[in-house]
Amino acid sequence: MVSTLNELSQLKYSGFGQPQPRHGLNLLYWFVQDCIHFSNNYIVPIYMPQNGDFGFHRYHNRIEDDDDHIVPLQNLPYYEVGNLNARGAEKLPKYVRENYSQNDPDSNRDRVIVRQDASGNFNRVYVTEHNDPKRFDRSKTYRVSQGLLSIIKNMSREQFLKQTINIREEPLIYTQYNHNVPERAPDNDGSWCTIL
Repeated sequence: MVSTLNELSQLKYSGFGQPQPRHGLNLLYWFVQDCIHFSNNYIVPIYMPQNGDFGFHRYHNRIEDDDDHIVPLQNLPYYEVGNLNARGAEKLPKYVRENYSQNDPDSNRDRVIVRQDASGNFNRVYVTEHNDPKRFDRSKTYRVSQGLLSIIKNMSREQFLKQTINIREEPLIYTQYNHNVPERAPDNDGSWCTIL
């Protein structure tokens, strides 16, 4: 079962698109700002994914090996975007592509997957990442709620990144030195201890 991200904090702690050079957060921001709008509670595409714009292409949701499908089986088409090697991906904005390197697979790991209903609207939006060059990681696949998409739609990119980049703070290790404490002479058993 795929978990749903409803809030920015959930997106932040999901790990999607992080750390750099991964492009997922910028990809999702671009998708929300430039590829969809909302009308009568529908997610309406601005570009039809079947046309291949920006590298959109059909996602077949196949079972590979013994793994389950990463998104629910439906008799509706799925499309993915975010492969920076796909034809048309060169039209993605520079801020999505800027950290891409063919020598670093992490820089092309993230994808947005959409499910298109019979009327052409997107009735589901997912984010996911590759766990190897061919397969997506089921445990790192999330549905993005329409509410969260609406929140992102009303943000600047700087605001969005500030609230979603998970900067992991390393625990600080404090070492206290006291140079004025004299050492004790060893006890009769040969062991000794200095208390600071």
